[in-house]
Amino acid sequence: MNSLITNNHTSNFHNYIIKYLNECKSFTFNVAFINFSGIQLLLDAFKDLEKKGIKGKILTSTYLNFTQVKALEKILEFDNIELKIFDCNESKIGFHSKAYIFEFENEYKTIIGSSNITASAFKTNIEWNINIINKKDDSLTKNMFREFNNLWSNSFYVDDEFLCEYKKFQDALTQKSFFYKKEIKANYMQQEALNKLNFLRSEKQNKALAVAATGSGKTYLAAFDVKNYESKRVLFLAHRENILLSAKETFENVINNRSFGLYTSNIKEQDSDYLFATVQTMTSNYNSFKENEFDYIVVDEAHHITSPSYKKVLKYFKSKFLLGLTATPNRMDKENIYEYFDENVACDIRLSNALDKSLVVPFHYYGISDIKQIDYDGIDLGKISELAKLLMVNKRVDYIIEKMNFYSFSGKKRKTLAFCASKEHCYFMEEQFNQRDIKSVSLTSSDSIEKREEKIKELEDDTSSLEVIFCVDIFNEGIDIPSINTVLMLRPTNSPIIFIQQLGRGLRKYKNKEFLTLLDFIGNHEKAYLVALALVGNKALDKESLKLSLLNNFANISNAFISMDKISKDRILKQIDNENFNAMKYLKNEYYEFKSLLGNKIPTLCDYINYNDLINPIKFINESKSYVKFLSKVEKDKKYKFYCENEDFIKAISFVEYLLPIKRVYEFVILKYLINKVSININEAFLILKKYLTIVNKDTIEHSFRFLNQDFFDKSQVSRYLKLVEIKGNTLYKTKQFDNLLENTEYKDFFEDSLSYGILDYEKRFSIEDYGMPFLKPYEKYNMLNIAQLCNFNKIHSSFRGSGFLKFENDFFLFISIEKDKLSKASKYKNDFISKDTFTYVSKPAHSQDKGDGYKFINNKKQNINLHIFARKFVQVDKKTQGFIYLGLADTVSYEGNKPITVYLKLRNELSDEIYEEFTKIV
Repeated sequence: MNSLITNNHTSNFHNYIIKYLNECKSFTFNVAFINFSGIQLLLDAFKDLEKKGIKGKILTSTYLNFTQVKALEKILEFDNIELKIFDCNESKIGFHSKAYIFEFENEYKTIIGSSNITASAFKTNIEWNINIINKKDDSLTKNMFREFNNLWSNSFYVDDEFLCEYKKFQDALTQKSFFYKKEIKANYMQQEALNKLNFLRSEKQNKALAVAATGSGKTYLAAFDVKNYESKRVLFLAHRENILLSAKETFENVINNRSFGLYTSNIKEQDSDYLFATVQTMTSNYNSFKENEFDYIVVDEAHHITSPSYKKVLKYFKSKFLLGLTATPNRMDKENIYEYFDENVACDIRLSNALDKSLVVPFHYYGISDIKQIDYDGIDLGKISELAKLLMVNKRVDYIIEKMNFYSFSGKKRKTLAFCASKEHCYFMEEQFNQRDIKSVSLTSSDSIEKREEKIKELEDDTSSLEVIFCVDIFNEGIDIPSINTVLMLRPTNSPIIFIQQLGRGLRKYKNKEFLTLLDFIGNHEKAYLVALALVGNKALDKESLKLSLLNNFANISNAFISMDKISKDRILKQIDNENFNAMKYLKNEYYEFKSLLGNKIPTLCDYINYNDLINPIKFINESKSYVKFLSKVEKDKKYKFYCENEDFIKAISFVEYLLPIKRVYEFVILKYLINKVSININEAFLILKKYLTIVNKDTIEHSFRFLNQDFFDKSQVSRYLKLVEIKGNTLYKTKQFDNLLENTEYKDFFEDSLSYGILDYEKRFSIEDYGMPFLKPYEKYNMLNIAQLCNFNKIHSSFRGSGFLKFENDFFLFISIEKDKLSKASKYKNDFISKDTFTYVSKPAHSQDKGDGYKFINNKKQNINLHIFARKFVQVDKKTQGFIYLGLADTVSYEGNKPITVYLKLRNELSDEIYEEFTKIV
């Protein structure tokens, strides 16, 4: 059957090509041009075909001179592939065909459309390709091969002579490239952040923090905002001179009518309008400036802002606005930099966001099974010396080099960062690579910053022979080597966070760098599945989603091509099946890994904010009912058990954390204010909420007062949670019990941390948008009790339990389980998706077509009833009850039966391909 192939979040053109290559008897490609980025994604399939003796023909052209020499050279390495080129420069004829023909036993499967052999055409571009199945002797087959054979006979084989001449020709074209300097404009991330900054200033806020992945444009964001603010005098602070030089160049690219100068130990151009200063120099010289000298201050690497030197400088200067820039807002001490910036977050851009918006280069990940001699069975990955000894094997070195040569890299010179298990492992790899004539160096914490910077410059220099830097941990964060085109993971992944940090080292955009090649040598260790967790992050709804991503070759990850060999993939799938991601053993290991990442500082909840797409502390809270109780189970310090003995404290903190993750910010902002105040009235609440929401609703403030007053709690809830506040008129006061708890600084820290985490997490998920009433965001997760709160529902919450159908005035809420638990009473009812916008739903048994809610349901448009749809795939996963995803509004299009009624519903906005597959495809 013929079908259309497009690139989307569930499949792509590349998946089809690989599937057909793996199954065919022979193949014929006829494409206008070929880039190395595309050929690299076919290498594994080509290698398998060569082993099986399956032959192929590839015909390409010099059309528009897009075909790359490196791509042709790579194809020639395969003995089973014939390669010819049609010379458009000589024939003066355009060559624009894109056809992929695969031979099977009784038929040909042919893909014809718009895609050439490039990485972007394989996955990310808007491409239309038609998949055609035709018999071997039909007229279409005969015509295709007649045309192809004619072109083949008028083309010539690619050989060394042609490659040499074609390379000279392309190099000459590159040298004559036309450059036009145009106005630099803000990218998607920067524009979103600029809007938020303007909003914050409109609400009289004078500081903000921008959190964004390395390479996503934080410094340009600062320059754009400074320009918008029309700042006369600006101070840009950093702790290293090379950061200042880069930042100064960025500002000069954006702003034309100001003077720019450095203020360092060697240069003091202090009369410049915009001054770029090291904090060390400014700490010693700030008295040379007036307190109000600068109207705008930018602090780069803002996670250092709580150190004494930064505090001294920033305490002295009274700027009108302060902007912090960081990729890593976590501190190793107890300081919270979010609080320093009044919890005003301009943006929070993770790697997945940066990839989605093409803010960084794409990456090609290859998960490669390690050599058989590397056996992790019985090895404790935490014992570094034992692990390093296992990995220091000459045969493994040869294997690594073989794979590096096979997959190659983007650009003219290989520039590699290789992550090792220990210093000894680094030194061993350096020695072995140098013995094999691959110039390498090892850099560890033992080396000076000067040596590190010298070797980085050498690696980035195209005329230098240095190709590889072996390191351990020092390059996880904060080091910028833009031209890196290869990353090697030479030790098993024990933390998805460290994996993402190390991947991020190579993703900064750089001239002539089309993509990053990432080679990960996956062994048989029991945590191999962490690689999949790292790659998918919070895109996975549950473990089934994770498996689906793996089987789809991670099609749902934008601007990335992820390939795992069959051994690694099967191993990971089995581990995902066997692992309980909610078990205490798993949660403990996850916690200890994160704690280690923070230098063994006990994490606060706010420490997780920058990583909660990879590690979510809500799971810890759900397991133990509060974070402090979880800490009492995993930490040796007895003070946490002591805290838990205070019944009032546990009942109070459990109330706050039972609301996480919050769906409405009102309650947490109000409680955060009350931590240091006696009371708050509705007008005061209105003013403090304005920086969190574009529209603040006074009715919702009143409802949140009553919610905090436990007006809507049943008896079991009232007994379970401490009452923190009480209402008198239109004012909310702290209770005596809550006030007594806050006198204890440790207890107060826990409350502030929990409330700050809730607010920061809310801002990241909802931003400042108004979603109306009820306040529901599409594709956000909800439970039934959330609905009472989000509708300002004046009813005890226990009335919302145990039913998949809720109502409030003209809003009906349908909670649908697609794959119901076999033990569930509701399992006999059939709810299922028919298409991306239509599904069946079986009503409550009492619903009748003739009257009441059943009548309103089936006539919802006439009756002005809003049908809100929530769905989940499973009732439980790993013994944990699952939340429902809000899919938006729907309307009844047809129905049948009575008591219950089978209803056909049509969503007003159809599901994305990704969400639709989540609900319809079970692994």
